[in-house]
Amino acid sequence: MKFSAGKICWLFLVFGLSLTCANAQSRRSVTGTLDTDGTILNVVASRTTDAKDPIKTENLFLYENGIEQKIKNFSFDPSPAKIVMMVDNSQTVRADVEALKRATMEFAYEIFDGDQLFVVGYDEKPEIIQEWSDDAKKIETSLATFRKKGNSYLFDSLNATVSEILLPLMPGTRKTAIVLISDGLDRGSKLPFEKVLANLQNQNITVYALQIPDRTGGAFRRNQPKAGDVITQLAEGTGGKVFPIEEAQTAAKFICDELKKNRYLLNYLPTNTSSYDARRVFLIADEGIAVRTKNAQPPNVK
Repeated sequence: MKFSAGKICWLFLVFGLSLTCANAQSRRSVTGTLDTDGTILNVVASRTTDAKDPIKTENLFLYENGIEQKIKNFSFDPSPAKIVMMVDNSQTVRADVEALKRATMEFAYEIFDGDQLFVVGYDEKPEIIQEWSDDAKKIETSLATFRKKGNSYLFDSLNATVSEILLPLMPGTRKTAIVLISDGLDRGSKLPFEKVLANLQNQNITVYALQIPDRTGGAFRRNQPKAGDVITQLAEGTGGKVFPIEEAQTAAKFICDELKKNRYLLNYLPTNTSSYDARRVFLIADEGIAVRTKNAQPPNVK
C-alpha cells in the first residue's frame, strides 16, 4: 500500500530529516543495470513483514531539502564488501587490548565469500595492522600488534583511511564500509569533524560503530561534538548503525548480513536543488519496508 501525498508530507514534517531504521530482514533480489548518470546513493532496504515481493523504485520516495526527487533506478548490489576495521589504540580508551582483538575477530568469522577486511589501529596516527584479507587465521595473527599508547586522533585517522585505503578502490568498488571501534573521542586532529563527515558522505562510505564507553563521561568538547555525538553523527550521517562493543558478535553478524543481503544502489538526477549547496537527504518507503541511507549530500565545491 503506497503512502498518499498527504501522508508523505505529514511524515516529512513529523520526522524532519531523520532516517527510517529497522533490523535487516530477508528479501528477494532486484535485478537490473544501474544507470550511472546522476547521483548514486547506497541504500539499505528490507521488508518488515512476511511479504516476498521485490522492493522497487515505485516503493520509494526521495527528497532533497524537502523537494521530491525522481528516482531513475533502484537495484540490488550483489558485489562483495570491502570493510575497514578502525580500532582506537589510544592509551586511555576504556577497553583492553584483548577486548579490541575479540571485537575485531568477530568480523573475520562473519564475512561472506568475496568480502575482505582491512585492519587499522590508530592513536596519534593510523597504523596498518592487516591489509585486505579474508583469512581469519592471518587476521588473528596480525592483531598481536595491537597496543595502547598516545592520544586519539580520530578525525585525521578517518581522513587518511578514506584517502589512502578506500579511494584507490573507487569507482569500481561501491560497497565500502568502515567499522569504527571507538568512543568517538578526538584529541588533537588538524581536520575538523564537519569536513571529515562531509568527505565520508561525498564518497558514499558507510560508517558502522562498535561504541566503547565514553572515557570523558560526556564532557563538552570545544569546537567539536561530544565523543558520543561523534559516533552517532558518523553513523546516522552515512547510513550506518551503532552497537555497544559488548555486542560485537551480534553486530558483526548484523553488519555482514546487511551488506550482503540488503544493500542497494539508488540513482537519481537532482532537480530544483543546487549542487553547490549542502542538501539534506530524506528517503522513505511504502508501509512494510524499512530504508536507510546517508542524511546529506555535501556541496560540490573544493
